[in-house]
Parts: sequence; C-alpha cells; structure tokens
Amino acid sequence: MIQRQTYLLVIDNSGAHKLMCINKLGVSNNCKYAHIGDIVISVIKETRRHNPTIEKSEIVRAVIVRTCKEIKRNSGITLKFNDNAAVIIDKNKNPKGTRIFGIITQELRKLKFTKLISLASEIL
Repeated sequence: MIQRQTYLLVIDNSGAHKLMCINKLGVSNNCKYAHIGDIVISVIKETRRHNPTIEKSEIVRAVIVRTCKEIKRNSGITLKFNDNAAVIIDKNKNPKGTRIFGIITQELRKLKFTKLISLASEIL
C-alpha cells in the first residue's frame, strides 16, 4: 500500500533514482492507498546521473510495479517484495525509459500496460 510521502525506487533507465509519492490519480475518500498498477503523481528526490530530460524536484507520473504489502492471486499464491518500486510514464501511459530492470508482476497486463510488459526483463 502506497500513500502520500512514501518513497519509491525507480526501476527504469530514465535517470531518476528515488521518487516520493504526492497523490494517487483518481483518489476518492474510500481508497487513499495505491496498489500495483495504480498511477501516482510523484516528485523526483534523487537522480542517478546528469540527465537534461529528468531533473531533481520535477513532478512526474509513475505506475507502481512492486509493493512491500503482499498481494493475493486467485490461485491462492501471495506475492511480497522487499521494496516499493515504480516506473516513470508520460500522459499516454508510455514509459520514459527504454529498459526496465528487475521483476514486475503480470497483473499489469490486465491493466493495459503492455508496453511495460514488453520492456521488462522478468515477469512474475
């Protein structure tokens, strides 16, 4: 579960290293937490290298691909990761980076993030 002020690791090669969640898109009073596949508005806290397209304290959109909170599948399997991770996207839901490092879940395929699935190195 991702809420405001939560730090996220960036697992693509866009140039950002850490994000801080500001708000969830489409937030209502009933659901203030973001889960895997939700789009969040976040601010870049750390960068990996000097990149003219991505700067520190820039506000971006990101999709959450891993959470520390376990998720349950219909088959009875529960998945739990060691970190909270996200991928930076644009307004058309296309990733800004060209590679995705690490594991992402197959639940993103049902949510129409097929471009992320094709760039990922491993799908769980």
